[in-house]
Amino acid sequence: MDTQDEGSAPAPAAGAPQLSARLENALELATRELLRERRSERRWRNFFRLVWLGLALAVAWALLSQRLAMTAPSGPHTALVEVRGEIDSESPTSAESLVAALTSAFEDAGAQAVVLRINSPGGSPVQAGIVNDEIRRLKALHGKKVYAVVEEICASGAYYIAVAADDIYVDKASLVGSIGVLMDGFGFVGLMQKLGIERRLMTAGVNKGMLDPFSPQDEKQRAYAQVMIDQVHQQFIKVVRDGRGPRLKETPETFSGLYWNGEEAVRSGLADHFGNLDYVAREVIKAPEVIDYTPRENVAERLAKRFGASIGAGAIKALQSSARLQ
Repeated sequence: MDTQDEGSAPAPAAGAPQLSARLENALELATRELLRERRSERRWRNFFRLVWLGLALAVAWALLSQRLAMTAPSGPHTALVEVRGEIDSESPTSAESLVAALTSAFEDAGAQAVVLRINSPGGSPVQAGIVNDEIRRLKALHGKKVYAVVEEICASGAYYIAVAADDIYVDKASLVGSIGVLMDGFGFVGLMQKLGIERRLMTAGVNKGMLDPFSPQDEKQRAYAQVMIDQVHQQFIKVVRDGRGPRLKETPETFSGLYWNGEEAVRSGLADHFGNLDYVAREVIKAPEVIDYTPRENVAERLAKRFGASIGAGAIKALQSSARLQ
């Protein structure tokens, strides 16, 4: 029987080469995975950089195109400003937007007159009043006429703006008028009592919670609010009388908040003639070419608003994922 010498080294275990190979494979896989993740991270980072660069170039191009269009010389034409939708400080038909468009239209030497094309149910009396004041100021400053052309509807605050025009053109079926002021709300006191809900309102000042929908209506506060809207109504009436002058054939219903079709509006002096934009530009102003001065969102702005948030969220997620990987 063979025997092992006492001074010789022990033989290596049979599984050692296999363990070493496994460790090498695992290390190689980990290295490959790390490199793959780094490459993926770099690709995403480059992608988002290209997207933002593209958006920046699109915005710059749109702004440059808009500026070139605004500064380009124009021949004799009819200047158009749209009054469309609700008149509100946060809407496209805000006083800020309309006044900027009107100012550009009046200042253009090629603009023979300004047309307000109106399709609006009204809105804020403050915004409408600002536009009315500016129209009258710009007319006196530049000596140009303003015509209002009504499409579907010109009611309340929209009519507040229209009466600043020299003439108002309507379609026979247009809706015109609604010369009144509205303050609306709801009252939930009875419902709260049925449901056993208690209203806990703390104020500093007896009228601070005025017209709170969850508290019983106070007659004194209601009367105060009525006086306030009556005052605004009288302001509206004065603007209409000043704008329409002797053309207006007043009746007890004129300032009641009613509205009429275009045919009745012409008959009562709320409007002057029948006609659309093309007719006014061609036959009245004698400048058939129409140039629109209404501020509009350009393509780049729409893209930025529509995709900016989602791209930003994607970039944040990519960065978070990168941080987790690292």
